[in-house]
Amino acid sequence: MKATNFDHIPETLTGAIRYFGDAEKCHDFMIAMRWPDKIVCPHCGSDNIGKLVLPRRIWNCKNCRKQFTVKVGTIFEDSPLGLDKWLPATWLIVNAKNGTSSCELARSLGTTQKTAWFMLHRIRLAMQDGSIEKMKGRVEADETWIGGLARNMHKDKLHKIRGHNKVSGGQIGKTAVMGLLERNAPEKHSRVRVKVVEGTRRYDLETQVREHVEKGRK
Repeated sequence: MKATNFDHIPETLTGAIRYFGDAEKCHDFMIAMRWPDKIVCPHCGSDNIGKLVLPRRIWNCKNCRKQFTVKVGTIFEDSPLGLDKWLPATWLIVNAKNGTSSCELARSLGTTQKTAWFMLHRIRLAMQDGSIEKMKGRVEADETWIGGLARNMHKDKLHKIRGHNKVSGGQIGKTAVMGLLERNAPEKHSRVRVKVVEGTRRYDLETQVREHVEKGRK
């Protein structure tokens, strides 16, 4: 089953909003961008795919028997926002030479600033990683604390930090950082993501794993 090709990319934000305002065009654009040769199942990697089921635009994999949409396995998957918001936002961020703020993005798309910040964060991560797809397969996670020694800090600053952070003495004044490593086969590059996190509690770390790693098969 071959993917749909596309030969038109809007040149202006107005054009992008109009073009991607069509759900069918959004869907075809995502297929062509993600699967330029043929559509494959994001769960098992098989290309033995059934016909597209409308109106929900769902495929059935004949290999693993699972259903999927074009958003599954991407940074868009667990978002209630449609591609008519995500694709214009991506166009704007990629084409903004001087960068764009969440407030500017919110005004352009007609969303709240909080929603725009969430989109901006995810799209920037995808740009850094070079892919809109989440990590998958064998992914390793680890965390550490980075920063100076507490004994080198001024007494007043140390007292202030103690009052605002529930961390042990050896972690005072330090920043929690988490790293994710996707190990790939020899023919593919491994991928690494590093992110500052609130802390090293299970909730803090699992939240990041769910955001950046595709749910595994059972």
